[in-house]
Amino acid sequence: MSRVGKKPVIVPSGVDVVIDGLSMSVKGPKGQLSRTFNPAVSIQMNDGENGKEISVLVENETNKNERSQWGTARSLISNMITGVTEGFEKKLEVNGVGYRVKMAGNNVVLNVGYSHEVNFPLPDEITGTVEGNLITISGADKQMVGELAANIRKIRKPEPYKGKGIKYIDEVIRRKAGKAQKSGE
Repeated sequence: MSRVGKKPVIVPSGVDVVIDGLSMSVKGPKGQLSRTFNPAVSIQMNDGENGKEISVLVENETNKNERSQWGTARSLISNMITGVTEGFEKKLEVNGVGYRVKMAGNNVVLNVGYSHEVNFPLPDEITGTVEGNLITISGADKQMVGELAANIRKIRKPEPYKGKGIKYIDEVIRRKAGKAQKSGE
């Protein structure tokens, strides 16, 4: 039994939902998202006590494949609705002597210790801002925001000795002690 899948997703006012078989599109103040779901689940829109609700159903609750898709589909729908109403954002911090970051149009330009600047283009659905050494990536699609933030971090991962590199704002870097000096020589 999927406890996550059983809970209906409440659709707030100002959000338009169109369900067409296995595909679903959601439109709200922050943008529009659409997704096609696994055939193991069926999606229905009902009128509940708090307004419109989206329910995810499976044919056979004892089937392992259907059960695994049940909670996943419900979480994806919830993330779609949260994305078009509130949006998602990830913050990255650039640490290191001489490490700089700036925006040039729709590109994040990173100067992080390589012999050249690294231009990282952002898609049209995603917005990026730079304040000092902080990069903020925001958009309606949770997967795309997280993936872009991970790809920017991958350009120069934080190293454990000095902590230089690009890290998430809430990430804790485990530090290592440097090489021990020999005594007596």
